Amino acid sequence: MNPSPPGSPVNPIIGTVKGPGEDGNQYLFITTENRQVRIGEFVYYQWQEPSRNGSAPFQRQILGKISGRRLTEHFPDRIFADTETSPEVIAALVGFTYANPELYEVTVDVMGYFDPNLGFINPRRAPDPGAKVYWAGDQQLQGILNKKTVASVGSAEVGYLLLREPGAVPVVLDVKELVSTHMAILAGTGSGKSYTAGVLIEEMMRPYNRAAVLIFDPHGEYGTLSELRGHPAFRGDDGYQPQVKILAPKDIRIRISSLDYYDVLTLLPNMSDRQQSILNKAFALIYKHRKGDFQWDVHDLIAAVHEADTQVDEEGNEKSGSSAPALEWKLDRLARSDYFHPSLHLTPPDLLQPGQVTVLQMNQISQEEQQVICAALLRQVYQARMNTATGILTPDSENYLPYPIFTLIEEAHRFAAAHEPSRCKQILRTILSEGRKFGLGVGLITQRPGKLDSDVLSQCMSQFLMRIVNPVDQDSLKHGVEAAGRDLLQELPSLTKGQVIVAGACVNTPVLCQIRQRLTKHGGNTLDAPDLWQQHFQAHRVQEREIKQAPLAPRPRGTSRKGRSIE
Repeated sequence: MNPSPPGSPVNPIIGTVKGPGEDGNQYLFITTENRQVRIGEFVYYQWQEPSRNGSAPFQRQILGKISGRRLTEHFPDRIFADTETSPEVIAALVGFTYANPELYEVTVDVMGYFDPNLGFINPRRAPDPGAKVYWAGDQQLQGILNKKTVASVGSAEVGYLLLREPGAVPVVLDVKELVSTHMAILAGTGSGKSYTAGVLIEEMMRPYNRAAVLIFDPHGEYGTLSELRGHPAFRGDDGYQPQVKILAPKDIRIRISSLDYYDVLTLLPNMSDRQQSILNKAFALIYKHRKGDFQWDVHDLIAAVHEADTQVDEEGNEKSGSSAPALEWKLDRLARSDYFHPSLHLTPPDLLQPGQVTVLQMNQISQEEQQVICAALLRQVYQARMNTATGILTPDSENYLPYPIFTLIEEAHRFAAAHEPSRCKQILRTILSEGRKFGLGVGLITQRPGKLDSDVLSQCMSQFLMRIVNPVDQDSLKHGVEAAGRDLLQELPSLTKGQVIVAGACVNTPVLCQIRQRLTKHGGNTLDAPDLWQQHFQAHRVQEREIKQAPLAPRPRGTSRKGRSIE
């Protein structure tokens, strides 16, 4: 916090310092306040910084976060044993007449005072016993917890501080840090991770951000972002309106020549060692014969496979092996794929434009094909940003991408599994470690952080942690997410839907946040099975089924006399 100017208002006193805590960065204070003193809340004490170079000393407000609370004195236990008599009456009889009989010993972790340029500076000076502890006001917290102000360029207002009144302390994130240092949303099933992601995307598409966003959507949950079009909350004074491109599976096309050996290997099942060797040689022949022209198709690869599987004997006779026909049969399946095409392709400028969010809906695509599509597009986007930034690509190139971009990957543990082979894992590691200098940001969403590759998770410098009850996943967070303190991580099992711990580079200090209501409809709602079962037995539905299942009436036989019809 900034120094307190003379005559500035002071917040309410809520306790008195008892002494130091278990370590040198903690102190204890005593209070009778029960309603406001909660884990994760903010308090401060005043410290007079010594004068320097003859300047007058001034007061610093040393902010701290409550990390523990213990009841030290209360009504005698005998009072609570008598259920027929009011505890207050018995307390008065035994002389226990304090208005607030409960005393709490509260542990505070010192954060320091906030410097806009340096962040929190801890003076390493514990408060003296008897010093007063003050309640940190809403306006104070809003100014020091957030790196950005509401609706400023590069801001994202995702909700409000959970422990204060709704809306009293907005939580405003720094989009620059969020994108450039990458982010992860980690939550259990039904905790609201996709909802939170939708709020973040909404903020990125606001007039004060106008981001270029690509979403890999394995479940088809983000189609409702199309409501961004024409929504008044996203209209800019200069006529700006966000564009939304929803690509269904039938719209996804990846050029076959953009695939590499391991991509094709992922798409071809049950490959023997001999077949893998022949395929590898075939790729080497493709690159050798085409000499930089990568517009090849499956038929070119099949021809290279036959060439790689052909041997010449001592007399100069060519002899074909047995692996090429089997490989040709498998590659024919690739040629008939709906998603991999000889010439059609989704180029980076098709997918990414400032002020546009593109959603790749892959809910009808096999997991192997999802892996290859994601890997191929991430490789191409990374190369496009790197080659554009270094001047290799010119504006007439189909891959020219002269602006930063952000990609969001749902079900990230599928694409970067911890202990399983994954086609996307290596390119994700590369982007997460090197993408920052080329303006390529990544957001990962998963409900199983324990199954997410640890190297991938450790590169995400901003984290959104929601309710997680699985012990394995909780343990993985303790080692993989360093920004959130242990006191807040202990809150994970008790968080309810829409409550999130925001930590890392996008905020000045970890905070408990209530996510705001989305402006567009949420697309990830769970089906109401009992209601749908009840509808099955509604009278008009039963009647419709009976009509459909009723046998056709037999055609009446015509009446005739002496062989002639009389109808």
